Amino acid sequence: MVCTCLALAGWGMVWHLSRRVHLSEHEPHHRSPDRKPTPNSSTMLADAAPLLVEAIPGMALILGSMGQILACNEDARTHYGKSLGALLRHPNARDTLKTALHAPSATDMALPAACSTTVRLDVPVKCSVHLAMRRVGGASERDSLVLVLLHDRSIMQAVDRMRADFVAHASHELRTPLASLSGFIDLMREEGDTTDPSSRTLYLDIMNQQATRMQRLIDRLLYLSQLELKGHHRPHERLDVDDLFALVLGEVTPRFHDSNRTLTVDHEENLALLADRDEMVQLLLNLIENAIRYGTKPDHPLHVRLHARQATPAEGPSPATPGVLIMVEDNGPGIAAHHIPRLTERFYRITDQPEGSTGGEQGTGLGLAIVRQILERHGGQIRFTSTPGQGTACLVWLPTAPAPQGHR
Repeated sequence: MVCTCLALAGWGMVWHLSRRVHLSEHEPHHRSPDRKPTPNSSTMLADAAPLLVEAIPGMALILGSMGQILACNEDARTHYGKSLGALLRHPNARDTLKTALHAPSATDMALPAACSTTVRLDVPVKCSVHLAMRRVGGASERDSLVLVLLHDRSIMQAVDRMRADFVAHASHELRTPLASLSGFIDLMREEGDTTDPSSRTLYLDIMNQQATRMQRLIDRLLYLSQLELKGHHRPHERLDVDDLFALVLGEVTPRFHDSNRTLTVDHEENLALLADRDEMVQLLLNLIENAIRYGTKPDHPLHVRLHARQATPAEGPSPATPGVLIMVEDNGPGIAAHHIPRLTERFYRITDQPEGSTGGEQGTGLGLAIVRQILERHGGQIRFTSTPGQGTACLVWLPTAPAPQGHR
């Protein structure tokens, strides 16, 4: 409905402008010999294009006959940025532009028919965009311009996908704790007043653990869904690594009161990211929690190190893109090689933990999936290195924030 309203508004403005231009071309040409020739419709529309697209409520572009961008309004620039070129180079967009340029007018005064298509991109971020195009101005295809209205369908499709994923995954993962709760409830009903206090306490403790597990699972699923909804919007806030590590340290310090666990935090100076503070804290908490859960063993002191430094050109996705490398390392039992490619999959768990691991109850299998989703939104990457018996390192690459204005 919103897309339809925006389209009507955009086409109405263009029709009004095109009609004025068309009429001006057909006015009697009674002019003095020294009067300059009247510009043609294509030239007039091209000159008016920046003002036209800014007046349209929504994301809009004006393209030339070769697909070049002649004007782009602020909404489209803010929403897509450098992705606009990739959208317009997509085969679907090129074919629709060609069709729009050839679309005939019903009458001399009518606008040509609108043409539309849907473009899906996987990089730099996943998105699905509906493009509606209509030719305006010009007596020939070569002289014509094309108005393009863009409507982002990524959120709508993400919601549909998340709904399906939630039903599929949650129904499976919730089955076990629900079965446990139902079993103990039935047992307590059958025993009634004959249940001894120690057994009743045991039953209630187990039921509480399963209810807590269900709550944690639902909370993480909802958080993951929220991340997916805003996954195609890159953060623009500057975040100093020094401040980030201070926040993380305040959160995890209670987990290291045990004399058998130690945490070291260090980093190079003047490191900064373009990042969402809360999401970065969540990312590092998940990685440290994993180190504790899978690295703690009886009679084996666990040491976790949180470290950050400037990344080398070879460590990022492109040598030309500066980045920060954040590492969470532990000296735990390590991870077998066959697990590493699947660690960030939803609900994937390492079931063959070394005997005696005591990091706590089994996780939800969503912690590293959340880490991956946060990194996708930030344009970052993660990789794991591990040697069984020696420990595991999680290496997170994130793009560096540009220096503040006035600093070199």
